[in-house]
Amino acid sequence: MALHSLAARPIPGRRRHPQERLAIDTLSTPPDSAPGLGIDAGGSRTRWALASAAGHIMAEGNVDGLSALQLATPAGRDAVRAIFATLAGQVRALARPAAVCAGLTGFGGDGAQLAAWLAELLAVPAPAVQLRNDIEIAYLDSFQPGQGYLVYAGTGSIAAWIDAAGAFHRAGGRGVTLDDGGGGFWIAREAMRHIWRREDEAPGAWRDSALARAVFAHVGGSDWDASRQFIYGQDRGAIGKLALAVAASAADDAQSRQILEQAGVELARLALALVSRYGARPIVLAGRAAQLHPLIAVSMRAALPPELFLRQAVAQPHHAAARIAIHSSLTPFSGPAASAPPGPPRDRP
Repeated sequence: MALHSLAARPIPGRRRHPQERLAIDTLSTPPDSAPGLGIDAGGSRTRWALASAAGHIMAEGNVDGLSALQLATPAGRDAVRAIFATLAGQVRALARPAAVCAGLTGFGGDGAQLAAWLAELLAVPAPAVQLRNDIEIAYLDSFQPGQGYLVYAGTGSIAAWIDAAGAFHRAGGRGVTLDDGGGGFWIAREAMRHIWRREDEAPGAWRDSALARAVFAHVGGSDWDASRQFIYGQDRGAIGKLALAVAASAADDAQSRQILEQAGVELARLALALVSRYGARPIVLAGRAAQLHPLIAVSMRAALPPELFLRQAVAQPHHAAARIAIHSSLTPFSGPAASAPPGPPRDRP
């Protein structure tokens, strides 16, 4: 589904809760009924949701992906502000939020400029905007602090644990240039590496490979120029989407299946790193890359000791962020999650 097709529309097929009597076509909602806005910004897309005072999700949408790391360049700053402006336009067409909680990939704690932009564009007081590490919010979508480990595979990959005292612990999440094994970018890179090594050995071999045919169809050509432009001329989120072609060819290509299985092994390694440091706990696997093909979760399960519990979940961190926002607008939250540090910067979808 195109990114704009879900933008700024209420969730269908659900009766509105009595406390959700929000005039979504006006900006004059009274403060005590204004919703909380949650934002989950990743490399491939940025999702937002509005939550009522009761915590019910009222509407959601998405815009282009972004990273806090883009603030390092003038062009990146312009791009981030433009995406925030598009998001704010969608949200304000429905309501003016009471508070905002944004989880941002690449966020390392210095978010003054980002918070100022969101406050300005959404017409909310600056203190009503809180920024967090994206994986912290994704964790809180799956666990209460101290309960278990989250392994998240999007464009990149990371394992996270927030302990009962609110401290953030991680394994991986070092960025796609260094590692992020098992994420979408890693899957795409492994496919490209295999295809072009094979072409070095036997030019034209791609014609007999379902994987290569699917990848070349995605990038728009079978010559090196097309692949080079795709890999070196795209942002990491766009490259990560090439993993879709790998998954689509898995039924007909042994190499595709091997890459997906190895992705599961890489994700299991992240979980085991936390288990070795902090002990056995339940594990949740989430993220869009983890959902590409069943082989990923099956392979991860096989690489973990049988006594470790593993559950795969569809992550909705923008929902969790919206509920954090509305809760903070009603009563200051003093529990561990609110005081949890954002964690080191990382690059995620």
